[in-house]
Amino acid sequence: MDIENLKRTTLEIVRDAARLRDKHTGEADAPVNYACIFAHSQEEYDSFLDVTSKIGSVIKETPTGPLLRIEPLETVSGPLQLVKVRKPDETRTERGDADFTVPDYSAFKVRVLKKPGFKLIEREEFEMIELMDPAFDVRAYFSHPPLDRQLGLRE
Repeated sequence: MDIENLKRTTLEIVRDAARLRDKHTGEADAPVNYACIFAHSQEEYDSFLDVTSKIGSVIKETPTGPLLRIEPLETVSGPLQLVKVRKPDETRTERGDADFTVPDYSAFKVRVLKKPGFKLIEREEFEMIELMDPAFDVRAYFSHPPLDRQLGLRE
């Protein structure tokens, strides 16, 4: 794995998650806030970590892998600065996920939760809506508040 492959993988995850978002929501303009690469082996995980450490810095350690802040990467859904490499997990067989910021989360939540493929996940300090479709090798999420706000990176 090298930096170009890492960037290409990240861009593909965001592109595919944006297609998933567009297929199931009316939120084509929702910008990407965060992306996660799902490692499928310990070797792949170690390789991704080695490369990400060269283009970003860890801003939060999580039980499933580090969250890094990188120089903005231009994606089809806007600039991306937050990337996570997720440890191998048999429940995450896809390539990765991207999290998008919708302007009116409350209205979005009411509208989509009655549709197939959407699931509400509640955490202590935030909640998110997960979107999965077996036709896609990625997942899409919509967090409230968005991760950059949770981390105090923007107001």
